[in-house]
Amino acid sequence: MTIAVLKEAVPEGGKIQMHFEELLKRNTAIYVEELLVEHFSDLIKFVKTRASEDLVSGSEHPITVTEVEPIVKDFGSRWKAAIELMHNDVITSFSNCLCGMEILRAALTQLLFYYTGLSDCMKRIAGASTLNKDLVSISFSMTLRNNEST
Repeated sequence: MTIAVLKEAVPEGGKIQMHFEELLKRNTAIYVEELLVEHFSDLIKFVKTRASEDLVSGSEHPITVTEVEPIVKDFGSRWKAAIELMHNDVITSFSNCLCGMEILRAALTQLLFYYTGLSDCMKRIAGASTLNKDLVSISFSMTLRNNEST
């Protein structure tokens, strides 16, 4: 709301408007991360630590199927319900529907980023093809994109 008022008052944008836009961006990113951690903490922790560590250093402790299997199965069984819960959280937390939808879009985009990180990591794990049946297909990302546009 503050940003909208500033845009009307100073159409070319000023330092104050830019400051509030940066605050909004930063706080949205924090909120999105907290929202995702509430529902997908194991996935996020794995992607932030193990997946990137394996890429950078050729880790001493390679990632195994046993390590990723619970994450893949948990995600596959809960992603739809978790997204619905996130949607409900955002809608009830933000009275401005447009702002809420922007936050939900950011959350879904970030979730897709994490899931892609897991997927990419699995391609480098010996024997991970046994988990292919548990991976969420492209319809997952299509659902996310459809939710982004609503």
